[in-house]
Amino acid sequence: MTAQQKGVTHLKILQNSGVPIYQQISDQFKADILAGKLPQGEYLPSIRSLAKDLKISVITTMKAYEQLEEEGLVTAVQGKGFYVNAQDSEMLKEQHLRKVEECLTQAIQAAQIAGMTGQELRETLDTLLAMPEEG
Repeated sequence: MTAQQKGVTHLKILQNSGVPIYQQISDQFKADILAGKLPQGEYLPSIRSLAKDLKISVITTMKAYEQLEEEGLVTAVQGKGFYVNAQDSEMLKEQHLRKVEECLTQAIQAAQIAGMTGQELRETLDTLLAMPEEG
């Protein structure tokens, strides 16, 4: 079963987000790869079919796939498309840690703007951690 058959084209593209569309696509595929939703050897949807599904330019889709390739997450195979590379577990952990740090930094900045104290921010985090996961 291909990534497209599994519904990987659940990608959400926001036109007015300020983030380039190719970056949104790349980020979402990267998240799926790092979360194990797209396992090693899985082929990504073809560039043309993804562009058609998302109603975007083939060039935009190609740019997203090239970015994933530059990051070592996928490999291009002539005539077949792009497939997911095996992921080094230490490297995956490191990438996840970096993402957590990035998100927490953004949360701290937002809390400062909202006038929250460090204690209020910790309590909010504790509350969120205690909530059951959805999904």
